[in-house]
Amino acid sequence: MLHLPSFRRLSLTLATSALLAAPAFADLELPAPSPAAKVAQRVGITDVSLEYSSPAVDGRKIFGTLVPWDKAWRTGANSPTKITFSREVNFGGKDVAAGTYAIVTIPGEKGWSIILNKDLTINTADHTYDPKDELVRVRATTSAIPLRERMLFVFGNTKDDETSLDLEWEKLKVSVSIKVATGTHVAASIKTTLDAAWRPYAYTARYLAEKKQDYAAATDAIDKSLALRAMWFNNWIKADILHRQGKHEDALKFAAIAKELGDKDLPGFFYKDQVEKALKEWPKK
Repeated sequence: MLHLPSFRRLSLTLATSALLAAPAFADLELPAPSPAAKVAQRVGITDVSLEYSSPAVDGRKIFGTLVPWDKAWRTGANSPTKITFSREVNFGGKDVAAGTYAIVTIPGEKGWSIILNKDLTINTADHTYDPKDELVRVRATTSAIPLRERMLFVFGNTKDDETSLDLEWEKLKVSVSIKVATGTHVAASIKTTLDAAWRPYAYTARYLAEKKQDYAAATDAIDKSLALRAMWFNNWIKADILHRQGKHEDALKFAAIAKELGDKDLPGFFYKDQVEKALKEWPKK
């Protein structure tokens, strides 16, 4: 038998340990049994996205065996499946606020229930379920499909105001409807946009007056702003433009309007001191 000196044995041990601890081993990547997956869909102007882990059939009997009937299931592997809505939706017939929720399902031979739960860390691996953080519970439709080896979520039949969230695995498809009030959302978006449309013209007018001394272009811009919506801010800019041109009497009229509107907009009336100072000093010019 070959005997290595003790210091050589020590060196070999240290070298082996260093090799095993090398960064290359820390960076080693192998296929996950249940890889992470994401799917997203825009429905009208509402974004719906879903994150989950996707296990494989791998020759096993899934529903009724690996996934028991009538027991809560986190609907995936590794961690809870999460769904996110950018706006309020109607999920399977029940209204749900914008936010992120965990999906829990209760598979059954006679039908499935799909639950949105506020607990994003929920774990049903031991087949127990506490409904205390349950938001909504709805019934889903099921249908037979050709073999789907790896669990898949997909959005199907998407229109401007609805879509279907479909779970496919083994030979089963489970579906629940998601509806959105796209017409209402678009109307609100249009109103918000139009209500703020005066701002770009007002900021343009202020820039042209202060930086470029182009009072003709500044006047054109501020008049467009005022035509869209009269606010204390654009009235004050109009007053300032007139004052810069020596039109003090007209400037005072718009400054007075700015003061009247601004006093109704406290604490948003952030030029209050400047407007009040102008109303005192401009009449002297």
